[in-house]
Formats: sequence, C-alpha cells, structure tokens
Amino acid sequence: MPTLSSNEIYSRQILFRGIGEEGQQKLQNSRVAIVGCGATGSVIASLLARAGVGFLRIIDRDYVEPSNLQRQILFDEDDAAKFIPKAVAAAKRLSACNSNVKVESQVADLTPHNVESLLADCTLIMDGTDNFETRYLINDFAIAKNIPWIYTAAIGSIGVTMNILPGETACMACMFPDSPNGAMETCETFGILNAAVAGIGASASSEALKFLTGAKALMRRTLLTEDVWWTDRAELPAEAQRADCRCCVRREFTHLSGENRPHIALCGSNSVQIHEKTRTIDLAELEQRLLPHGTVRCNGFALRFWRGPYQLTIFPDGRAIIKGTTDVGVARSLYARFLGA
Repeated sequence: MPTLSSNEIYSRQILFRGIGEEGQQKLQNSRVAIVGCGATGSVIASLLARAGVGFLRIIDRDYVEPSNLQRQILFDEDDAAKFIPKAVAAAKRLSACNSNVKVESQVADLTPHNVESLLADCTLIMDGTDNFETRYLINDFAIAKNIPWIYTAAIGSIGVTMNILPGETACMACMFPDSPNGAMETCETFGILNAAVAGIGASASSEALKFLTGAKALMRRTLLTEDVWWTDRAELPAEAQRADCRCCVRREFTHLSGENRPHIALCGSNSVQIHEKTRTIDLAELEQRLLPHGTVRCNGFALRFWRGPYQLTIFPDGRAIIKGTTDVGVARSLYARFLGA
C-alpha cells in the first residue's frame, strides 16, 4: 500500500488557523514520550499520531487483556488472545493509521535506572500511567531536566488532567505533596466509563498540541476535573509553585534517586509484579524448561506459564507479573522456584 502524503492526511488540520503549515511542521519535528498505553495513554497516542507528531515513544510494562478492550482503543481481541505487549500492539496500530509518524515501542517498566534513556530526548512527556509512584518519578525527572509533562488520569466517570511546565506552573509535588496512603480505588474495584477516558484523553492531547505548535501561552494553568456522568467540571489553580515544594523549589528528587521505591508491587486485579533486578531471560530456553511443569505459551515478546491457580507472565528483562495472588510471599516463591532467585 503506498504511503499517503502529509498534505492528504493533515489537510483539514492545516486549515485550522491555530496550527497552519508552520504548526504542522513543528508537530512533525516533535518527539513525545507516552508513559503507559492503557486507557488514557491509548487515546493520547492515537490522537497525537493522527495529528502528525513526528516521533512517538510508547512505554508500557503490561500486555493486552480482554478487560482492556472496553476502553483501550488501540487494541483488539486478537491482541488479547495472544497477550501482545501493549507497547508493541499500539506501535503496530499507530503505524498502520499514519506511516509518516515514527513509533517506537518500549516494553518496559519506567524506573530510576532507565528513565534517562527513555525520556531525556523527548520534547514532551505524556502520562498514561495508572499509579502515583510512576507519576512522581516522571515529575522528578521532568523538573530536573526542564521537560514539560501532562498528567492525566481517569476512574469511574471522572477524568483529571494538569499541565506541568517546569519553572512556570505548579508541579505534581506542589499539588499532591505526599503519595496517597492506604487503599485507593482502581478501575478493577470502582469501574470506568470509556467516555471519561476519551474525554480527558482528548483534553490532554489538545494541550499537547498547543505546546508542540508554540501556543504555550494558551495552555491551561489549572488542575481540571471532569465528570461525564454527572456533568460536573471543576478547576483548581495550578499556576503558582508551592513555596516549600520539595521538588521544584528545594530540588529534592527523592523518586528519581529511587529512595523507598518498591521492587515488588501489587499490579492490577489479583496480581503482583516482581522486578527486583534486570536480568536477561532467554524466553525460548525458558519455555523448554517450563514445559514439564505446566502449560506454556510464548509469543517472542513475553512468556505465559500456568501452574495450578497461578499464571506467570515473564518478560525478557526478567520482570514478571504473577496473577492469582496478592500475597507478595507467594509471588516471590513462585518467581524463585521457576526462574531462580
């Protein structure tokens, strides 16, 4: 199939006076990292790819599951059946809808050890994650390196987003000085509407386009909350830095340094992620080794192993997601038994 020209793809967008030919060229020259390609991340990735952002790096640690399909617009049933990593499936779909955009997939968990290599060369960072630990890491890195980023989240019928412009607006640590303590509602426990995801993802994407085309003065300086079910909207001022902010004022980057970062954590519904150290795993060799002990499937990107009530999904960097338990001790024992300590 022949590649379509930029004039064919972006003609209606170029007609919009806020972008025009000059703005479209700026989009083509931009590099954006999207951390997390689940619900909000897949909406953002789709919109930015179709808008013509020249380079997109999709970073996601997870694989496609059937429960994702209700709201994660880049994936289909075949991706779920083959447990394709989200970053890989997303890159394939985005490249198919706009071959003029270079899409790079990174099947990885963003950590203090790899954050520099994954984010430093990008113009803008978009948040599509589902946890505050990773968001605080992004915030530390973005403030330290003076890279703007856009926070986005959705749960139930509510979407939330905020632009963080280093040196100009409040950062995440200004607005939320401490990580939420105790149990938090998640999509698995509270549910989520795909319309809430689409709405807030579109809001975040429009802010990204403003920044990338040089219309930064038009960007919102508030924390926006929208409820698509109860038709409610609120904005909290986020223009001023908090005088004692440990991140953007005191320059204490505790999450970037890796202080107190968990290497074993609950990961979604009834599962635990283990990523204590990077170790190269030969998936083909592991498949042969595990065959006598249970059911094994390998797609080249990850290996899935069923043993009794447990399901282990193992990635080439040694990371594993153990489904069927929230007991860290059980998860660690299974990991050590079948992959070694």
